[in-house]
Formats: sequence, structure tokens, C-alpha cells
Amino acid sequence: MKILVSACLLGENYKYNGKNNYNKLVVSLAKGFEIFPICPEVFGGLSVPRLPSEILNDKVINDSDIDVTLEFKNGAYKALQIALDNDIKYAILKEKSPSCGVKQIYDGTFSGNLIAGNGITTRLLEEHGIKCFSELEIDLFLNFIKNDLSKF
Repeated sequence: MKILVSACLLGENYKYNGKNNYNKLVVSLAKGFEIFPICPEVFGGLSVPRLPSEILNDKVINDSDIDVTLEFKNGAYKALQIALDNDIKYAILKEKSPSCGVKQIYDGTFSGNLIAGNGITTRLLEEHGIKCFSELEIDLFLNFIKNDLSKF
């Protein structure tokens, strides 16, 4: 089975600060799944490192008050294209990210406050029927696919 995975969770240094969000459990999924690493922010043309960004009023603004919505949307469409080209139905994405947040994102004030919401890429993937899970939901993901596969 194929899954999209936020590249930073696999140890790739694509995080805004040039670091990563390595997650051993996510990496272990490579033993049973075909992994397609994505970083929509890099796909959209943003550098590593880059200024931190948050979603505010459906725009993505970095902490220098520059609108980077277009870069985020372009990267999201590239991630979606990978999913569609490879018939991928599931994604494991980085929670809290303005691209990949699945349940929570920062509130746009750069104060560390979290709100319920999805990142730009997560929204687009889910609009196209791709089920997204965060790195905090690996057990939920495994149970979901087990139940999904039992329908066949």
C-alpha cells in the first residue's frame, strides 16, 4: 500500500528552521508501506530554512507579514498530483503545520496558540478523497486501513 508522508517526519531537514521532525514510528511504516515523501512548502518554492508561517483568515502569512499563500497552494497541488499519479489514498502528515496540520494549526498570531483546523495541503488532499492522519494518529491509521482493507 502507498502513502504520502511529510518528509520532515522521515528525518528530512525540510522544517522551516532547517531541522526535521523525525518520528521513529512513522519511519517504521516503510517496512510495510510504499512511502512517498512530500514537503509542500519546498514543492511550492520556499527555501530551507524559511520564515515560520501561519494561517490567518485563509491566507498563509510568514512572521515578517509576507503573504506566502500562493507558494503553499502550489506545493499542495504538487503533493496532490503525486497522490493522484500514484493512486495514493492515505497520508501521514505533520500536525500543527500550516501545510500539513490534520487536526490543529497555529492561530495566525505567532503566539503559540493552537486552534482546530487543517493545513492547506491537508484540506486539498481531503477534498480529493485522500484520508489524512497526523503522526500522532498512527494507531488510528493502522486500524482504519485494516478495516478499510477488510471490505475487499
